[in-house]
Order: sequence, then structure tokens, then C-alpha cells
Amino acid sequence: MILAFDGSSIDGSAYTYVVDLAQHAPSWLDSLVSAWSTYGLALFALLMLVGWWQARRSSAQAAMVSLAVPVIVVVAFGVNSVFKMLVREDRPCQSLRVKTLEACPAPGDWSFPSNHTVIAAAAAVALLYVSRRLGTIALLAACLMAVSRVWVGAHYPHDVVAGVLVGTLIAMLLTTVLRRLSDPLASRLTDSRLRPLLISA
Repeated sequence: MILAFDGSSIDGSAYTYVVDLAQHAPSWLDSLVSAWSTYGLALFALLMLVGWWQARRSSAQAAMVSLAVPVIVVVAFGVNSVFKMLVREDRPCQSLRVKTLEACPAPGDWSFPSNHTVIAAAAAVALLYVSRRLGTIALLAACLMAVSRVWVGAHYPHDVVAGVLVGTLIAMLLTTVLRRLSDPLASRLTDSRLRPLLISA
């Protein structure tokens, strides 16, 4: 049986410093950060939709890559879930017993790496291959998501750093492979009933 890892010795002091800042910050700021931390992933879904819509007007190959972005995000989430089960790091709010903006998750809801950050980073990096503009917006949003997860007390800083790395590496690997296969696949799919998904009428 794998024992749970206690990450408080790595950057527990940095975590408590940020959480303390949140406790003394203006209420409007805490509310804004909490809302972003909880609902911000919806922005990435919107950016994926916009990216696909624009890519259809560019080329079938670009549209294929855009359609793969949600799949890449799901794969990144799945890989991250495996990491969580292997490392089994307790949430910092459980190990350090501090007051946080977000309710402390129940034991067994592991902390390392951060799921929110993995999803955001994977979406942002994959979107860069679809549209530089949308990808840049998503990268900024991903950074804000990572910071917000520490601010609300859900994760240590190293949890979100690892989340960025996991999401980035998986997105880069899968998108690179997909782009190499996109030309022959796009040619086949444009001659099928899926043509409207790839080419704007």
C-alpha cells in the first residue's frame, strides 16, 4: 500500500503565507478569486468552441486539431488522476489545519497535482496550436487558475506547478502527434458525413 505523501515540508510556509494574505485581503477580491477558482474552467470550454469555429474557416486540418483539444484535456485529466492515486498527498488544509476560503475537501481527495491546473494548462497549450491569440488568452487564464487554487487554500504551490507541467507535456505530445496525422485523416473525414465539422459551408 502506498503511503500518503506530506508535501508541507516542501513549500508549506509559502502556502500558509498566501492563505494568510487571502484572509486579510478585501472581501471583493476573495470573492472574485473564489469564483474564478470554482467556475473559471468554463472559459476554457468557451475558448475551445471559438477555436473550432474559427478553424473551420481556415482548413480541415486546423479544425481537426481544434476538435481534439477537449480530448487532449480529458486524457491529461486521466493521467493526472493516476498521479494523484500514486502520490496520495493530503490537502494542505488537512495537514496544516489552516482556515481557507474554500472548504477543505474530505480525506482521500488528493492534492498533487492540481486537477484544475492540469486541465487549464492542457487546454491552453493545445489551443496555442489552433490559434495564437486564443492560446495566449488561455495561457494567461491558466496562470490565474493556478494562482487561485493556492489562494483559496486548495493546493500547495508545488501542486499547481506540477499541474502546469503535466498538462503542458501531455498537450504538447498529443498535439504534435495529431498534427502529423491530420492531413490524411482530414482528407478522409471531409469526404464523410463529418465534413460540416471540419469545413465551414
